[in-house]
Amino acid sequence: MSADHSTDGLFVHCEVVEPFAENARLVGCRQSGASVLVDPGGQVDELLGVAAAEHLSVEAIWLTHAHLDHVTGVSAAVASVGPVPILLHPDDLPLYDAVAQQGQMFGLAVEQPPPPTRWLEVGETLELGELRAEVLHLPGHSPGHVGFWFASQRTVLSGDVLFAGSIGRTDLPGGDYDTLISSIREGLLPLGDDVSVLCGHGPNTTIARERTSNPFLSG
Repeated sequence: MSADHSTDGLFVHCEVVEPFAENARLVGCRQSGASVLVDPGGQVDELLGVAAAEHLSVEAIWLTHAHLDHVTGVSAAVASVGPVPILLHPDDLPLYDAVAQQGQMFGLAVEQPPPPTRWLEVGETLELGELRAEVLHLPGHSPGHVGFWFASQRTVLSGDVLFAGSIGRTDLPGGDYDTLISSIREGLLPLGDDVSVLCGHGPNTTIARERTSNPFLSG
């Protein structure tokens, strides 16, 4: 289990989901008690247990992208909390619809999750109780990959675009290295060195750390 992240009313709890060590998160607003699941690839019971303990109500599922390790817990989440909205960028719908086939690539039997109920729009502001998150389009790892940018809390959920000391892979269908690097340089680095980056795999990092030490961003 990864460490929690909490700042200025934003509460984030992370569960590391095997076999891909994916970071599934509960993201909540302390003031209102509203929360969402971000990329629930599994460990849904644990995430919902934390929500109950923290007096948070899960109101939606936000997906940074539709690779199987980030969506395989969506069905279980909906079964537990009811028909909450599932938000996804439309450019990742082909991946989402092919989750079972994605699983076959890795020898895994994967249940097809319920269809998305609303498309994410680039630049829109998502409300989470008293908090606000801007939807950033960060393609390259997948065509419709997005990040969720909590500007007031100086925190971005970057999915599989930027990692501590690394970047998302681009050898999967829909991936493109040059596009990914452009997304990082133009979409993430300008947010500011003080920004906390909550990654889709591995530990949290900061823009400052990656700007100065990430080997993929040197030069």
